[in-house]
Amino acid sequence: MRKVPKRKVAIVGAFTTPCRGRWLSKTIWELAQWAVSGALQDAKLKIDRVDAGVIGLYNDIFARQAIPESSFLGHMGLAFKPLPRVTNGGATGIYTFGVAFDMVASGRYDIVLCIGAEKATDCYDFMSETQTPEVVQTIAWSWDPLFERDQGATASDSYAEVILSYMDQYPNDLKMPVRGEILRIMCEQAKNNPNAQRRDEIVTPERVANSPWIIEPAFKKLETCVYTEGACCLIFAAEGVAEEICKDSGQPPIWIEGVGFANEPYWWGIKHPHKLPGRIESDHLAAKAAYEMAGVGPKDINVVELHDAFLPQLEITMAEMGFVPLGHADDLIEKKIMAPHGNLLINPSGGLIYGGHFVGGSNMFSAWSARRELIRRKLDYALIHGTGASSAQYGGAAVLKRGVI
Repeated sequence: MRKVPKRKVAIVGAFTTPCRGRWLSKTIWELAQWAVSGALQDAKLKIDRVDAGVIGLYNDIFARQAIPESSFLGHMGLAFKPLPRVTNGGATGIYTFGVAFDMVASGRYDIVLCIGAEKATDCYDFMSETQTPEVVQTIAWSWDPLFERDQGATASDSYAEVILSYMDQYPNDLKMPVRGEILRIMCEQAKNNPNAQRRDEIVTPERVANSPWIIEPAFKKLETCVYTEGACCLIFAAEGVAEEICKDSGQPPIWIEGVGFANEPYWWGIKHPHKLPGRIESDHLAAKAAYEMAGVGPKDINVVELHDAFLPQLEITMAEMGFVPLGHADDLIEKKIMAPHGNLLINPSGGLIYGGHFVGGSNMFSAWSARRELIRRKLDYALIHGTGASSAQYGGAAVLKRGVI
C-alpha cells in the first residue's frame, strides 16, 4: 500500500564543505557552522526563519564527547529550538535525512535544517604515529563487545562477509575488470566535483587490479572508501513555503517523493529471521518502499548517489535496488547501463570512495550531489542511498524529483 505523507517536502537549499582527509584548521563545530551558513546563503534564507534542526553524528569517540549534539545549538543559530541527534552507523546520514523529512511532512515544522558532520582523524595512535589504528579501533566499538570486537572485527571484515558470500553464490559476477572500469568512471566524475577529496587522482582498471588486497578476494585498496572530515547541510521546507523560498532563490525545489528504511537482523543464518548470506535485503526493502511511495521504479531514475563503502558492495546494492538482477551486477558495464557507456548516472560526486565519506553527513553529501545534477542537467528523478552497521544491516533510500520554480 502506497504511503502518502501529510504534506509534501522539498530540499530548497544545500551546501557541503570540501571533503578532506583532515581539517587541521577547523573543529567539528566550525565545519557544521560553515555548512549551515552555506545552505542558508544558497536558499537566500535567514536563520530566524528556521523552525528546527536535526544533526547526524556517528561516533561519540571521534568527537571525544558523549553528547556532542549539545554543543551545536548555539553554533548553528538554533538556540531554544529543537535539535535532535541521529546515529545509525554508516547510515547515519540517510536516517538523519528521514527524521528531518518526517519533522516537516508531519506538519510539526515548516523549515528544518538537516545537518551532518564528522571529524574522524583527530584520533591518533602514538605507537604507529598515524591515525589509522586508532580510527579502526574507534569504529570497532560499534561491534558486539562479547563475540566480535575482541576477535578483531572491523568495518572491512563486516562488508567482506557480505561480498564473499555473494561471490560464493554468484562466482561469475563482480569481475575485477568491471570493478576497475566502474572505479575509473567514478574517479573521472569526481573531477567535476569541487568538494571531492580525491578529485585529482588518476585511476585505471589496471591500477585497480595491481593494487594490494585489503581482504582477498573481496576488495583491493583502490576499491575502498577513505577517512574524511567535513559537513553538509540540507534545508527542508513544506509545500507552500518551499515554492516561496525557491522563487526568491531562483532554484527549483527538489521534492522528496519517497523514502524507505529497513534494518536486517544483526546475526547471520540460512533463513529468516536471520540475515541471509550474500544479500543486503535492507537496501532492497528500503528502495522498494521509496519507489512505492514515489510511484516510480528503477527505470524512471536518472541519477543514483549510492553509499559505496567498498566497490563490490556498490554492485550488490545496485542489484538489490532493481537496476540489474542479482548475480548480474556486472551488467552495469557489460550491458552499458552506467554512464558514460549508458544513460544511468551513478555517483557523479565520485561517491564515498572518491568524493569522501564523513560518516555523519555522507548521505547528505550524496543528496547535495543528486540535487546539483538534477538542476544542472535538467533531469527528473534521482535516488539516494545509505547503508551501515555490521554487514550493511541498515539501509535507507530516498527518491528525489526536480520541480519547477
